Amino acid sequence: MTRDPDHSSGQQSHGSPGHASPQAFPLDPARHRALAAARRATGDELGAVAHLIAAQTLDAYASGAADAHASNLCDVATGYFMKGDHEIAAAWYELVLTLDPTVATACQNLAAIHAGAGRLAEADAWRERAYRLQRVFVEQAPGQTRRVLILCAGGAAGNVPFDALLPGAVNCRIKYAIDYADDTEDAQLPPFDLVFNAIGEPDVAGPLAARLERFATRLKSHPAACDARVLLNAPAAVARTARHRIPALLGDLRDVQVARCIRVDAAPASPEALTALLADGGIALPVLARPAATHGGEGLARCDDPNALLARLHESTGPHYLSAYRDTRAADGYYRKYRMIFVDREPFPYHLAISPHWMVHYFSAEIEGHAWKLDEERRFLEDPAAALGERALQALAAIGQRLELDYAGIDFTLLPDRQVFVFEANATMLAHYERSTGPLAHKNPFVQHIVDAFERLMKRRTAAE
Repeated sequence: MTRDPDHSSGQQSHGSPGHASPQAFPLDPARHRALAAARRATGDELGAVAHLIAAQTLDAYASGAADAHASNLCDVATGYFMKGDHEIAAAWYELVLTLDPTVATACQNLAAIHAGAGRLAEADAWRERAYRLQRVFVEQAPGQTRRVLILCAGGAAGNVPFDALLPGAVNCRIKYAIDYADDTEDAQLPPFDLVFNAIGEPDVAGPLAARLERFATRLKSHPAACDARVLLNAPAAVARTARHRIPALLGDLRDVQVARCIRVDAAPASPEALTALLADGGIALPVLARPAATHGGEGLARCDDPNALLARLHESTGPHYLSAYRDTRAADGYYRKYRMIFVDREPFPYHLAISPHWMVHYFSAEIEGHAWKLDEERRFLEDPAAALGERALQALAAIGQRLELDYAGIDFTLLPDRQVFVFEANATMLAHYERSTGPLAHKNPFVQHIVDAFERLMKRRTAAE
């Protein structure tokens, strides 16, 4: 990461409430010109241009120019943010907010930077500030042919990762933080061609159900939308994918198995009460406990006795899901977790994680370091029918139909009899491109199949209007 030795000079860092950034940029235009010359001398042309923009911006504010604005400086910060130079990006964003405290994008990206660094309280403070300032964020670029309104939850994680699905070269993305928006703002939105409900986590969407229903009702009268078909991923369908509802939703499908699961809003008072609760839910030990609205193994623990489980529930506040644990280890001693993405109910292969541990995650399964794992994943991607068998494929197709979501995904494994065992199925599933020169580049054509299918879906829905 590039560091600016003069970050600490000049100004007190904005940081966030209760947090001081380790560095800050000066407010003196002459100092930025000197820094630009120093950057250019070392071959850092990007840094030089950034400091020249800062000097021009500071000059405009100092002179009281009527057209003084911090947007170019905010673009500098965003450039570093997109590059992954988050510390420098934060310093630039803080300079932007020193000049104009109302730039919501700067607050929004500072929230992301703090969250990525594990400073959750600071991230929450910046996020709150961002969405109090602004609820609609328009990402517009030349050549875009479609305007997509994206319903987002600004105050919590749980949005569908839509960057790959909605490429900015084609789609003008209008992000709407509806959880912060008053109902009257629905009628003030910019024009759009269709709506994608990106609030895919049922635990996040649940408290917003009435608000989302009111939006969907008003959508029918919107000038740009005369039919509810333009709303992709209906909130009611998202709600059905809560973890404790999946067994009832999918459990009666042929060749599909789902572990029993219950939701616990508060820790039981005693081991006896917990044992009775599990018995009522038909769940035997061991049990998988995970906090609500979490993914990627965050907070997930396997508890083998009631006392350990009860201690776990008391350690972390908030609702939890308790699922019956099932040992799905294959004959070779490895656990496998397949992921398929549903686009308009049709399944597309996305990845396969293979791990010696029961908690299987793609990022920790060391796929890249084992040629045999990469080869097995390639075979699954290239020919799911051969890898899974026709029985499993038919079960997966039935799951896609039952979910009734325009975009969703499923994590699952195959049981010895080739039935599908569901880990989870919902709209928050990630699908993204890999580095074109990296060891996972073989996935990219299959990601493209997903993106192309979603593009066809959007064309069909908008053409129907």
